[in-house]
Amino acid sequence: MRSCCRKTTAAALIVLAAAANVSTAQTYPNRPVRFIVPYSAGGGVDIVTRTLAQKLTELFNQSFVVENRPGGSTNIGSEAVARAAPDGYMLLMGSPANAVNGSLFAKLPYDTLRDFAPVSLVGYGPLVLVVHPSVPARSVKDLIALCKSRPGQLSYASGGNGSSQHLAGEMLKVMTRVDIVHVPYKGAAPALVDLIGGQIAFMFNNTLEVLPYVKTARLRALAVASAKRAAVLPDVPTFAESGLPGFEATVWWGVLAPAATPKDVIARLNGEIVRALRAPEVKERFTTLGAEATGSTPEQFGEFLKSETAKWANVIKTSGIRAD
Repeated sequence: MRSCCRKTTAAALIVLAAAANVSTAQTYPNRPVRFIVPYSAGGGVDIVTRTLAQKLTELFNQSFVVENRPGGSTNIGSEAVARAAPDGYMLLMGSPANAVNGSLFAKLPYDTLRDFAPVSLVGYGPLVLVVHPSVPARSVKDLIALCKSRPGQLSYASGGNGSSQHLAGEMLKVMTRVDIVHVPYKGAAPALVDLIGGQIAFMFNNTLEVLPYVKTARLRALAVASAKRAAVLPDVPTFAESGLPGFEATVWWGVLAPAATPKDVIARLNGEIVRALRAPEVKERFTTLGAEATGSTPEQFGEFLKSETAKWANVIKTSGIRAD
């Protein structure tokens, strides 16, 4: 008799739990959702997040509020989400820093792969290798040959140690064994100013920032670091086309939630994010940024995050990069 009662109680609990999950999925979100951007307002990650948040507000008929929490190389904002209640009401717009910082910093207060639940890849934009017009190189092959003929003489700029620009430059060193000098700046903007002024030979940067200077011939684009050519730079080859297969360095964005967020909430968010990214006005906005709106399943984004983490961990270990 007691065994029968226990079985009945267990079955009832399973039914109640299932009903609660269905209820959560149907009612989510019933209050504003906070979208944490671990960067200052006005940058690429901020623009992408606000574009997506505006569309999600429309689709859910509920506010998605963007909150900027810069500092600590994105660690301040990322930790806030990692420690938040796993209910889907605080989300993080992840970026390459979330795949890199675990290898850059000796101690982090969170672990990206352990403390976050992937929701969806949002999009990506390739880094572009650009040189000052005075540099006598019109292809990647030319630049590599030039660097090898002048070991330790050519410099490349970045927005700081551990930045995407820095990591791309170090990957170029690892893959081609060239001796080039890294010059870190406090942000990509001042680095770009010195590149345009001729104080620096070359750098990697996103399409949004370099496009105006490439179009006016103040910089020369040699290659895009993505699997396919960039729509805004159709005449610029990829690194694979330039004789360096496997060289890919992109700026990407993806939505992360705290680990243990209910799977039905993740699924609901994922479905609407993918729907939002298919909207013509959202795709057009991404195109103006030199980026591509993609979307993915949570599982696909999780695998992408693992592969990015492993790739950059290898580059960081080989190059001996350390955070400032």
